[in-house]
Amino acid sequence: MDWIQITNQPEVAAYAHASGVARIMVDLEQMGKQARQGGLGTFISDHRPQDVAIVSRAVPQAELIVRVNPLHDASRNEIEQAIAAGADSLMLPMFERPEELRAFTALVAGRARSIALLETRAALESLSAWSGLPGLDEIYVGLNDLHRQLGQRFMFEPLADGTVDHVAQAAHAAGKRFGFGGIARLDEGLLPGRVVLGEHLRLGSTSVILSRTFNREMYELPGSAWQEVYRSEIARLRHCAQVLAARTPSEVESDRLLARDLVAKAVAALAQSRAAQASTA
Repeated sequence: MDWIQITNQPEVAAYAHASGVARIMVDLEQMGKQARQGGLGTFISDHRPQDVAIVSRAVPQAELIVRVNPLHDASRNEIEQAIAAGADSLMLPMFERPEELRAFTALVAGRARSIALLETRAALESLSAWSGLPGLDEIYVGLNDLHRQLGQRFMFEPLADGTVDHVAQAAHAAGKRFGFGGIARLDEGLLPGRVVLGEHLRLGSTSVILSRTFNREMYELPGSAWQEVYRSEIARLRHCAQVLAARTPSEVESDRLLARDLVAKAVAALAQSRAAQASTA
């Protein structure tokens, strides 16, 4: 299992890689993101194109992923600049049609790995038409936008209802790498990181993004004070993955049912909370 650290800070990237994080992401996606996620408490990146080269120099041995903007008139220049700056992989967000992915992989032209970030209902519904595209190396499910497009309340509902299973099966059948969502710390969150990690292993996922809450000391503690906690939490994740990989089939199924039940409880709690807020408004 590879962890993905999103950062444009070279010192953070270097420490993350030294702690066992194989993939570093610079996030250049800005088009449409404020309209989709503004006011929802989600992280909206302020990374800049020039950050790609800076981070690349800091972690030459890591895989550097660059999330670009959705396909648009300036995509060719954006992709060319990212590759020239050292991107090893490029991720296309918010696509809807197979034609967009074909255009994207044609622009990348094999000079970097191409990752499809599945975040829209239309992309999900057309999965069979694009999952096997030549030039596409990986399918990653973005649960934050996808669950909203599906009209769901909780980010992990697509995991509980079989949607992520469906995408995983398509990715494996096409010989593509597969990953999804983000992960909190092992014992934190409405769906604890330990449960999420178990589902990654069940589904044959190879990557997961370290969530903003996982990284909270970076934003809360001065200087390098966050580093000791970070290294410890990465080590805990790695050890937990080893333990979960040794589960019996019956234990894997039991953990799947636990994840489903916890998601249902989270959805019910969110619904109750919103109803209470509405009644006092």
